Amino acid sequence: MNIKQIKLNSIKQDFTIKDLENISGIKAHTIRIWEKRYNLFEPQRTETNIRFYTPTDLTKLLNVVLLSNNNFKISKIALMSDEEITLQSRELTFNIAVNDEAINALKIAMFQFDKIQFNAIYNNLLLKKNFREIFYDVFIPFLDHIGLLWQTETLLIAHEHFITNLISQKIQINTEQLQYNIHKSDKTYVLFLPENEIHELALLYLNYELVLRGFHTIYLGQSLPLENLKHFLESDKKIYFITSLTIQPYDDKIEDYFKEMNDLIKGTQKEFFVTGRKIEKVKHLKFEGNIQLFESISGLLKII
Repeated sequence: MNIKQIKLNSIKQDFTIKDLENISGIKAHTIRIWEKRYNLFEPQRTETNIRFYTPTDLTKLLNVVLLSNNNFKISKIALMSDEEITLQSRELTFNIAVNDEAINALKIAMFQFDKIQFNAIYNNLLLKKNFREIFYDVFIPFLDHIGLLWQTETLLIAHEHFITNLISQKIQINTEQLQYNIHKSDKTYVLFLPENEIHELALLYLNYELVLRGFHTIYLGQSLPLENLKHFLESDKKIYFITSLTIQPYDDKIEDYFKEMNDLIKGTQKEFFVTGRKIEKVKHLKFEGNIQLFESISGLLKII
């Protein structure tokens, strides 16, 4: 059983009021007022009298927040049936799509596994923004929030996979539409993820940005052993390797991984660009080869 399967089995299926606060952005005090004054929610209780909320309660809360942020008074929302709240929020989702509201609508689509709703949000965003603006203004803040939910174990792996796969599809579609019009052929960027690393969105987006700028890219994708890069060391071209480290390598292996990376390119003209949260673990290391660390996608793109 791998670590993700263990995490899935141990993740809680019911939500505390603190979980609802983390996900919705609404203070627990306010949620309790909505319960007591407007009867919007009816938390259940365990045998030891501890309050908890169901996934249905969570979805309803997100819908209520969406309506409340769009000029629906709580007193009016409280008079609606659950079905009316869902229909009204769904209608709003199809008609609004600006930053915070779009992010809230994306949460609803994610927790309901609703691809149609996701596409409606995305298509409405396209009326106001280009793809790069959508990625930076909406997708990145949304994914950052997903990361926080993951850390607090309020998010199922299934939810994360569902939404990230949909975003991944949009990146790949937009990359294909660029038709790979290469006009900067003096450099080649080889993009890959370490073995057992599956968090691909950052790398996919970097590939999109490079193709947009006219560079030649070779996208190798997930879970690639470093030794597979030896083929590119024989090339006379200027090669830049790019990788993103989110989960892998594990902390007890990461220094060895960078030493292997360093040994691979030292004495060559090849370079490694590395981004992702794991770089915090190796900032103290010194490299003989040309290895550069970047805390963000935008930071990496500034030097390309």
